Amino acid sequence: MDKVPITVRGFAALEEELKHRQQVERQRIIQAIAEARALGDLSENAEYHAAKEAQSHNEGRVLELESMISRAEIIDVSKLSGSKIKFGATVKLVDEDTEEEKTYQIVGEPEADVRSGRVSITSPIARALIGKGVGDTVEVTTPGGGKSYEVVGVEYRG
Repeated sequence: MDKVPITVRGFAALEEELKHRQQVERQRIIQAIAEARALGDLSENAEYHAAKEAQSHNEGRVLELESMISRAEIIDVSKLSGSKIKFGATVKLVDEDTEEEKTYQIVGEPEADVRSGRVSITSPIARALIGKGVGDTVEVTTPGGGKSYEVVGVEYRG
């Protein structure tokens, strides 16, 4: 199995979600199943079927989280440095068409969230940025068409 790069913060979030699903959600669902069983006939018991579906979803996510955690390669971004963009870099870009500034951190897939400014190492923008430095221009093909960005800042912070 391939190792998956992830930041310290991203790994902690995976562990927290796993703990919550195992210790809180699992118990809540077991209780819901027991209460639904007490209602009688299971064949037409919507509460029972909903609880069993929730249990299936929760256990599937637990397995997924356990797999991601076992394959995680934790990278402490605060110990990284340099002028070239690599995993963990926080990159400030300027859209060459609109002059709009954007800031992204390049992170592992499990922790990517574009709305929070975290893009996956496997995303088109991250792949275009890897190895670049301040002053470089990158061309990125997005679903909305081609975009051109100038790199105006690169830093590594935890």
